[in-house]
Amino acid sequence: MKRNNAAKTKPRARQAKDPIASASNADRTDKGASAGSDKPLVEDSREHSKTIPGFPIVGVGASAGGLEAFTNLLKALPPKPDMAFVLVPHLDPRHESAMTDLLGRATAMPVLQVHDGIRLKRNQVYVIPPNRDMTISDGTLRLVTREPGGPHMPIDTFLRSLAFDLRSNAIGVILSGTASDGTLGVAAIKNEGGITFAQDSKSAKYDGMPNSAIASGCIDMVLPPAGIAQELMRIREHPYVTNPPSETSESIDGDSSRQMPQVFRLLKQVCKADFSDYKPATIRRRVMRRMALRKLEDLGDYVQTLQKDRAEVQALYNDILINVTNFFRDKDVFDALRRTVYPAILKGRFGTDTLRLWVPGCSTGEEAYSHAISLLEYLTEARADVSVQIFATDLSAGAVQKARSGVYRESISADVSPARLKRFFNKVEGGYQISKAVRDVCVFANQNVFSDPPFSHIDIISCRNVLIYLSQSLQKRVIPIFHYALRTGGYLVIGNTEGLVGTGAELFEPVHKKHKIYRKKPVPSPVAFGVPPEHFDASFPMAEPPAAATPGGVPRSPLELQREADRLLLTRYGPAAVVVGPDLEVIQTRGQAARYLELPTGKASLNLLKMIKPGLLFHVQNAIQDVKEKGVPVRTENLQVESDGSFATIHIEAIPFGTPTNADSSVLVVFEDASAAQGQGTAPAAPPLAPEDAKDHLIAQLKQELTATKEYQQSIIEALEASNEELQSANEEIQSGNEELQSTNEELQTSKEELESANEELNTVNEEMQHRNYQLAQLNNDLLNLLASVNIAILMLSSDFTIRRFTPRAEQLLGFSASDVGRPLVHVKLKFAIPEFEHLLIEVMRNGDIRERQFEHDGAVYRLRISPYRTSEGSIEGVVAIIMNLSEFRTPVRGRQRNRKRA
Repeated sequence: MKRNNAAKTKPRARQAKDPIASASNADRTDKGASAGSDKPLVEDSREHSKTIPGFPIVGVGASAGGLEAFTNLLKALPPKPDMAFVLVPHLDPRHESAMTDLLGRATAMPVLQVHDGIRLKRNQVYVIPPNRDMTISDGTLRLVTREPGGPHMPIDTFLRSLAFDLRSNAIGVILSGTASDGTLGVAAIKNEGGITFAQDSKSAKYDGMPNSAIASGCIDMVLPPAGIAQELMRIREHPYVTNPPSETSESIDGDSSRQMPQVFRLLKQVCKADFSDYKPATIRRRVMRRMALRKLEDLGDYVQTLQKDRAEVQALYNDILINVTNFFRDKDVFDALRRTVYPAILKGRFGTDTLRLWVPGCSTGEEAYSHAISLLEYLTEARADVSVQIFATDLSAGAVQKARSGVYRESISADVSPARLKRFFNKVEGGYQISKAVRDVCVFANQNVFSDPPFSHIDIISCRNVLIYLSQSLQKRVIPIFHYALRTGGYLVIGNTEGLVGTGAELFEPVHKKHKIYRKKPVPSPVAFGVPPEHFDASFPMAEPPAAATPGGVPRSPLELQREADRLLLTRYGPAAVVVGPDLEVIQTRGQAARYLELPTGKASLNLLKMIKPGLLFHVQNAIQDVKEKGVPVRTENLQVESDGSFATIHIEAIPFGTPTNADSSVLVVFEDASAAQGQGTAPAAPPLAPEDAKDHLIAQLKQELTATKEYQQSIIEALEASNEELQSANEEIQSGNEELQSTNEELQTSKEELESANEELNTVNEEMQHRNYQLAQLNNDLLNLLASVNIAILMLSSDFTIRRFTPRAEQLLGFSASDVGRPLVHVKLKFAIPEFEHLLIEVMRNGDIRERQFEHDGAVYRLRISPYRTSEGSIEGVVAIIMNLSEFRTPVRGRQRNRKRA
């Protein structure tokens, strides 16, 4: 077999400024082994070191019509696209493939058939050999022999391993083909932050595979092969690919730190979800991915796009939620639950006590249905007569709607064993649907786990899709909620890469450290309810805050000019003053108040009595006390205060005042300089004192203040002693009453929490019942239209031969009317008598066998067929009688026979 020689190409150095600083890959969930097979498709161990290639790897899958699609894709690529391409077609396992030679003629790149252990290089094309399954690990391709039997999904197998190995550097392409291989693979790539493509229906020879991938919601672009090649080259130049997100970097450049709050506000406005406390790396990686798809490299340009395009905000919201999961993710966890948790929660449980399980962040339902199937299997094996109820909630309304329907692609056969598919699934067009018995166990609803009331009395909480995306502050909020929701001794299951932070170690004890299974400790739940929801601005787009105007940029109004003039006059000519509240805290200052106030040493305080200078303390305190008691202004004159090493004479006036909105009166304390008052003629001039006289005057003043202070202090002490005795007895009574109120408050709080939880459950069940009522209405309409369109007389009777339903033909033939429904058949007069009708009805009800009779009436021949009416449980609850006029069917036949004889 002739092959193209691989030319050694030197990697091109690419450097580009990252519009958003490199983000960590902490937002990855486990995509582990499948529970339905003996061997996992992709080994899911995140602890080993990885050597990731410095270039993107494009995984391309196709089946029927794939050769033409592969050829068109490779022809449209340049000779050196700076990528590696791995092609996974569906090949005949019994024959050698010539695809390598055929594709080698369509491209200048070397086209190689894969052998085990080959290391990927850029600018080369690799093709899977026949009868092999292929995975990738550390940039090296690994081959295993295809296992006989069961569905063969080589595209899913490779793309899922590619997503695990390359993270956001993986690219998935689904081309022409039938069935649904590749759907799970592109879902895994999108979950890891990679980019996905699908061929459009017009250019695809067979559109089954592309349409299946598109319907999953995991395809970013739908294009013909040539368009896919063009977009690959454009994306290759984008910083998201040239400078892939780092595993550890959490830094944010200056531009991003200013723009990211705008992104959070837009998500709040449009989607009513706050992601500001999610891990910054997760959000930045998803924003960078959307920027690459929108052909933008600057974060500011992307913010403008979000402001103009509501659909792009919704697309970013869907990317952040990452509604991607699979059945029986991490089989070992379910095995550990069967060995450890299920026996413990069933111990001592009676049949009337429902086993309750909560799956927050249920995505499209695979996790909840996996737990339902696992529990039902265990209960059957243990022969336990216990009912099961599973609450599954998610923030995404679309994901919840899909989970309710329970319809999944055929590719789930890679994760679900054939035995489980047969027992718990029904084959429908294009895939499988969860059986009604399993769907009835699960109740799906929209819920924000951080703000909506949680469920209560839960036995198991399985939260393996949420905590990994949350910052530590959000985890500290949600873990106490889980503790409250669980019964005493209930279990919490989290993802393998997650851990309990904050008070988690105090609330839960580990049961299985490897699989992250914890048991609730019997301690009070430190959770607070009743926090009001955030208010969102409904306007769109987000308006930028107005920039501050320059002092001379905008003319001021006359009112502003007047205020400015008043301020200048008060500052220059007004006396120093302070406004204090009822607690003597300084609210405002006016003028040169710093001459009379100073900050106290130690802890900062704005209490006037702590800030006033020592010489004025007594007088200011007395003045304020008199104002509060009498409610009139109090003035004290000719006080000596030291300022800058000299003494000055001042007057103090305390003035009470209040505002319409403040019932507690405040006090304005004014400090007047006596020299300024003298200059204005408002006070007589005081003769200057000699230094010795000034000293004696100050000593006398200080003695007077000290004596007054002692007297005031003594009166305060006596009043306090009398009050203390009264307060002590009152305190004892209040303390006992407080204890009673505290216990009552705790009981009321507990009752409130239980009522909120019960109300949430009722809302959830009501929503589910409304959905099922809608389905029943549809089924009833289908049945009515079916009976109306069948031109056969059909009569349905209940077990006591009461008329349940009949077709329009039966109404014409036997003479029924709409009012006959619900009446016994013996009370209805028929147009003609049917021989042995009542006897045959009784016989069918008794034996459950089908009875047929033929009779004549008015020259017409009729056939009567009576069969039992069976319920879904197999019991007989009535009969169904069918009356056919054989003459109507025979006449055309005789006419045709006459025509043949004439011919």
